[in-house]
Amino acid sequence: MINKMVHAKWRSERLSQLGSSIFAEVASWKLQAMADGRDIIDLGIGSPDQPPTPAVRQALATAALREDMYAYPATRSGLPFRESAAAWMRHRFGVTLDPASEIVTLMGSQDGLAHLAMALCDSGDMALLPDPGYPIYAASLALAGVERVLLPLRAENGFMPDLEALPDEIWNRATFILLNYPNNPLSAVVDLTFFERLLEKARKHDVLVVHDLAYSEMGFDGCEPPSILQVPGAMEQAVEFHSLSKSFNMAGSRIGFLCGNREAVGALRELKANIDYGVFDPVQEAGIVALQEAIASPGKPKAGKLYERRRDVLIEALRKEGWHIDPPKATMFIWAPLPPMAWTLGQPWSSRLISQEMLKATGVVVVPGEAFGAEGEGYVRIALVESEERLLEAARRIGVFIREGAPKNS
Repeated sequence: MINKMVHAKWRSERLSQLGSSIFAEVASWKLQAMADGRDIIDLGIGSPDQPPTPAVRQALATAALREDMYAYPATRSGLPFRESAAAWMRHRFGVTLDPASEIVTLMGSQDGLAHLAMALCDSGDMALLPDPGYPIYAASLALAGVERVLLPLRAENGFMPDLEALPDEIWNRATFILLNYPNNPLSAVVDLTFFERLLEKARKHDVLVVHDLAYSEMGFDGCEPPSILQVPGAMEQAVEFHSLSKSFNMAGSRIGFLCGNREAVGALRELKANIDYGVFDPVQEAGIVALQEAIASPGKPKAGKLYERRRDVLIEALRKEGWHIDPPKATMFIWAPLPPMAWTLGQPWSSRLISQEMLKATGVVVVPGEAFGAEGEGYVRIALVESEERLLEAARRIGVFIREGAPKNS
């Protein structure tokens, strides 16, 4: 009889490193609040509440009815979507890309983010990640057996990393640095000057820059978030993720792309060729229409306009309730320091405690900042994914909670 070591009933230790357990906790708090009869206003997950345009939906429906759309996507070239992505990058950022070698189509940018470290690194290599950061960043390194070094993103630095704080020894060991502007969860933005400094540092130490630009079309107050690939010479040292999920309301359709340095793009393409057969062709057809619509209608309001209005409504409503928050410049999120009540009991509450008690008392779901890393403590992330009416109701309930709902700090 073979004696096998069984770990936690066929559950790998690696799974414990895949993201924050707080997200599962928030889901359980929400279920309990629903069971208690609460009307839930879910400002937790950043999933758009609007559909794609009629033309995008029609393209998806028409393609899905075609008999020739049900072979493996890999048996078709997939080039038309990449050509549309290249045309959009040229239109939006003035960046010229070769669709054949400098773009790879993805099942949403998270697909690429989850697999990139496996394509670029060997076990024991090192990468630099932001803290706070989107959970898949760290999870991808855990899957690949790659060591992480965290770069604190703090308010006093405009939520930008101090590139000079890391010693040369760390820079020399790193394979890549991953950053995300406009940022989730921080909603911070940067300009091309920052990208120039970042690329200069990366060239000095031969580090690939990976930029996640999922929120490129969600700038506020006239802000047009730039692409790192706009910097001259960036194609030699950088790749960039783009997603149609938030900017084109196609989150459920799962389509995005990685573009930039052809060696790194090619590495991810080669890995994915061994993992899946690509994005369903009707979804690619819909993505083509979404990108072509954006090119054809440069004056049409972008997705960010909706969230800008919602930002203004919620920020003002919370201010009237006594919770003053600096308005973000981009994304669909508000990164909010804990309200004044968080310090009323002699010691600060944790972001976890205030999120849990707020949900129990009000039915409003927010995500504790610590879900995104240690530097996220002291904040909560609020997603602008409900109507203005529901956001006003959320603010009203939170106001009552701030004034009357203080729990015992335990």
